[in-house]
Amino acid sequence: MRFATNRRLGAIGGLAAAALVCVPLAGCGGSKAHASARRTYAVNERDFQIEAPASLAPGKVTFDVDNDGATYHELIIAPAPHGTLPLRPDGITVDEEAVEASEPGSLEPGAPGSRRTLSVDLAPGHYIFFCNMEGHYMAGMHQEVVVR
Repeated sequence: MRFATNRRLGAIGGLAAAALVCVPLAGCGGSKAHASARRTYAVNERDFQIEAPASLAPGKVTFDVDNDGATYHELIIAPAPHGTLPLRPDGITVDEEAVEASEPGSLEPGAPGSRRTLSVDLAPGHYIFFCNMEGHYMAGMHQEVVVR
């Protein structure tokens, strides 16, 4: 099974290398290539905080997410026009079902030391980036981000 996984990763790596070769070439075509280019931002997760840009311009963005914590962390982006999110009856986790339909994106829990990527299209508004592992949100693992 490991061999099959390594073969798949090799194929994916080859595709990624081909994409990197194509990206500079696409950038030479004019302003349309630049207008559709994704912007990339770092997001750091720690026990129990999230560091992300406080404000962003609307549009397509990619987040490089590093879990610098000692435990698993997920990343969920939810619109929060009033600066808060609904809690479950337990009072310590966000009611994900209530915000799921409007989430621009999320990442499953990542192991300590993991690096993941999340690409989303953000409309203008207020969002909360958070980890909803048991108790993490209430322990302060969230950050408000304004898109304008």
